[in-house]
Order: sequence, then structure tokens, then C-alpha cells
Amino acid sequence: MGSFSVWHWLIVLVVVIAIFGTKKLRNVGSDLGAAVKGFKDGMKDGSADAPATPPQQVGANKANDPNTVDVDAKTKS
Repeated sequence: MGSFSVWHWLIVLVVVIAIFGTKKLRNVGSDLGAAVKGFKDGMKDGSADAPATPPQQVGANKANDPNTVDVDAKTKS
């Protein structure tokens, strides 16, 4: 029950080609290649788009915000 042999993979390949056809498989392959290339380009460009300063902490202006609820200060009534 280990890995499949070469004959099993050939039968699977023939069944997939019979179901989808070679043209559709070629289109899927080219779409997948374009997606991987776009992802790699996005990862290269993504590092340049990172903000230079880290985002501000929420706790700094917590007391000044009227919508903030202090859970520790609330008691059950």
C-alpha cells in the first residue's frame, strides 16, 4: 500500500486526458504558470510596499476614545 507504480500513474494520466482533453489541460498548465509567475513578482514587489513605520499601538489613546469600554472596570450589577 505504498506509492503507486509507473503503470498506475500512466493509467491516471490517460483517464485525465480522456476526461478533460489536451487543450484544456494545456490551458490549465499555462494559467497555473502565469499565476506562479505573478505570485513571485508580487512577493518581490511586496517588500518595497511595506510601511517604514510600524502601526501605532491601540493602548496609547485608549483613555481618550469615548467608545472604548474598559472590561476590567465593569462589574456585574
